[in-house]
Amino acid sequence: MATFGTLSDRLTQTFSALRTKGKLSPADVDKTVREIRRALLDADVALPVVKDFTSTVRERALGDEVNKALNPAQQVVQIVNEELVAILGGEQRRLEFAKNPPTVIMLAGLQGAGKTTLAGKLAKWLKAQGHTPLLVAADLQRPNAVTQLQVVGEQAGAAVFAPEPGNGIGDPVRVAKDAVQFARTRLHDVVIVDTAGRLGVDAELMKQASNIRKAVDPDEVLFVIDAMIGQDAVATAQAFQEGVDFTGVVLSKLDGDARGGAALSVASVTGRPIMFASTGEGLDDFEPFHPDRMASRILDLGDILSLIEQAQKAFDQDEAQKVAEKFATDTFTLEDFLAQMQQLKKMGSIKGMLGMLPGARGMREQLDNFDESEITRTEAIIQSMTPAERRMPKLLNGSRRLRIARGSGTTVTEVNALVNRFEQAAKMMKTVAKGGVPNVPGMGPIPGMGGGGGAASARKAAAKKKGKGGSKSGNPAKRAAEQAARAEGVRPGGAAGGSGFGLGGLGGAGAAGGTEPTPEELAALQKFLGR
Repeated sequence: MATFGTLSDRLTQTFSALRTKGKLSPADVDKTVREIRRALLDADVALPVVKDFTSTVRERALGDEVNKALNPAQQVVQIVNEELVAILGGEQRRLEFAKNPPTVIMLAGLQGAGKTTLAGKLAKWLKAQGHTPLLVAADLQRPNAVTQLQVVGEQAGAAVFAPEPGNGIGDPVRVAKDAVQFARTRLHDVVIVDTAGRLGVDAELMKQASNIRKAVDPDEVLFVIDAMIGQDAVATAQAFQEGVDFTGVVLSKLDGDARGGAALSVASVTGRPIMFASTGEGLDDFEPFHPDRMASRILDLGDILSLIEQAQKAFDQDEAQKVAEKFATDTFTLEDFLAQMQQLKKMGSIKGMLGMLPGARGMREQLDNFDESEITRTEAIIQSMTPAERRMPKLLNGSRRLRIARGSGTTVTEVNALVNRFEQAAKMMKTVAKGGVPNVPGMGPIPGMGGGGGAASARKAAAKKKGKGGSKSGNPAKRAAEQAARAEGVRPGGAAGGSGFGLGGLGGAGAAGGTEPTPEELAALQKFLGR
């Protein structure tokens, strides 16, 4: 949602100054409203919308709901959030389908707004909902518009009705009428008509769009508007409303870097709801528009619901259950790690997902510096390994790591870092799967939390029972020897030097003052070594 980035930053900065105040005076409210007005105007929001918005916010902020609030600053943020939802259209409006198929959806808008690409995105989204959409090439003026729609339709897996070659040849009204009849005979339940656009609003464009509307009597007319268009958005929307009378708005190019605030004005000025938003160039970068969620993103309050929905679409529940079992049984491999990363990529941009978290604006620098290609490099490293190496990373000696680095176009250092991260992540997830609390590197122990599982708790309980006189060694043989020495009144390891196995005082025959280990100690040592 880069389009509203500047507006979000300005509003977030304005509210941060309020949070230091326990009580808000009229002067504080006026200053805050002034900053909000400047932020909205700088973002290209239409002046009438800004006036209505700020006057409503000021009136409510000076009312009893703020004066009696325990946290006045938070209450003001809530008021701004509610008013933002209002100018964005209030509640979400869904597509209305015809009682007798096919449902006809007509797309209208200026040239360059992204209608043809959006037709493919809408078709793919409808297909995922269980519909059988038909794309109609009724843009016969723009060069290669018909070819573009055919390519987009193939990518979306949707049928395309294109009886005319386009490039100025053919009657778009006749094509649209024939398409509806074709959809009935071929049992397509949704028809998406892609119409022609112009570089500006003109009489010819409006007449053609109006004629197509009369010919096919669409159930929905969606006005596609470029979110980066600026103040022209309002004038263009009003002109199309008079000429075509659209029923809903689709915002395209929401991932752009323009101020984009004029898009906020469309719903308020025209009285038509924003129904969909296009958030990227891919066919999957398309989502229903939720006014409340968009307002939360603008105010840096996060959009957890959309994040959860993306995760549910990308992740397979059965596969997630299998992965959880592998974590618990310590059988999670680099192959599983690769599969999880590929599922993560299906969710879309990592930056976009992180931007949905509350307070993400505070991590702007980290988000900007985040390298999306890091995931691709990680995939390349893992895919350069043999199946045996993926299942058993312990096989990765120096020569194997050098081969993997050359095969993946990376360095041995990057291969080593990946293996280390994988091992740490596997250990942490194993602890979590068993109900424990992982030790996060660099964070130290977490106050008030358990040590991570029943085994650790049992060891702590045993250590408490031993008291100060008990052995603290982790070596079973050494611990048994120290306990035996204490029982005989001898100080453990008194004069002896330690050995490489940590058996201090239990060295070989040549150890000063040493004694031979007992059979019980040898048995304990063999058990410890797994023999």
